[in-house]
Amino acid sequence: MTVEKTPLNARLDLDNDTLAAWIFLAPALLLLGVFVLYPIAYLVYLSFTTGSFTRAGVHWVGLRNYGRLLLNPDFGQIVGNTVYFTAATVLPSLALPLGLAVLLDRAIVLRDLLRVAYFLPSITSMVAVGLGWRWLFQTEGPLNQWLDIVGIAPIPWLSSTVWAMPVLILLSVWKQLGFNLVVFLAGLQTIPKSRYEAAELDGANSWQQFWYITLPGLRSTLIFAAVTTAIFTLRSFEQVYVITGGGPLNTTNLLVYYIYEQAFAQFDFGYAAAAATLLLGTTFGLVFVQMKLSGEAKVRSQKASVRS
Repeated sequence: MTVEKTPLNARLDLDNDTLAAWIFLAPALLLLGVFVLYPIAYLVYLSFTTGSFTRAGVHWVGLRNYGRLLLNPDFGQIVGNTVYFTAATVLPSLALPLGLAVLLDRAIVLRDLLRVAYFLPSITSMVAVGLGWRWLFQTEGPLNQWLDIVGIAPIPWLSSTVWAMPVLILLSVWKQLGFNLVVFLAGLQTIPKSRYEAAELDGANSWQQFWYITLPGLRSTLIFAAVTTAIFTLRSFEQVYVITGGGPLNTTNLLVYYIYEQAFAQFDFGYAAAAATLLLGTTFGLVFVQMKLSGEAKVRSQKASVRS
């Protein structure tokens, strides 16, 4: 015998399901609030104050810290360094893994071993890697010894205002290579092989297949990789701390390292919080752009699938 549900019973069942959902979500929401939302709110509050972390030592100063940022020429140089570092890192961090992913997606010798080898840098400690690179690029290091063998004079890589930043960029590209490689390999699996077979029947060469099939098929993946790589470079700290310390002449001082110096060397917490808030806003902006562009790319992909 079945009992027909009345609107009241259905409403009670819905309320019970909602209550159960909130009970299961409560631990995750609590952790999110304590370890993510509260620190963000406190950071924003701290950016409008000056003094120490203690409540008694904090004094409200309004937008004064943000005004100091805009008027400080050192901060302008730091922003320029960070923009240059990010722009110079993102493009090769996308192009190299994409090319390798296309090659490693094919049946080649030692394919699995090569995939593991390329992924290893992304799971290696940045501090350990930074120490290794500092030893490699020091004036009396192995790289200059190899250059001396072929008749090239030693280059002061880490003490040169010209070469210090490229060393950090090269390290960041190498470190991000494995992660983006895996992302692109996963994206390639979503492109139907029938498209390539049809293109071959129509006489398309490898470059034409890559330009007209692979790139459009990886549109969402490229957007995701570009945004995550930009965020990775924006929060770069360890390589600067371990290798150059922001020098020479402040040419490798990036925003996160600058925030660290202002907070824990100068103890100017409000000023550092203002800089960190600007960085946080930039990161949120990148995430918003990524979500918007990914949504548009998904709609285009669905329209293309319908047409085909």
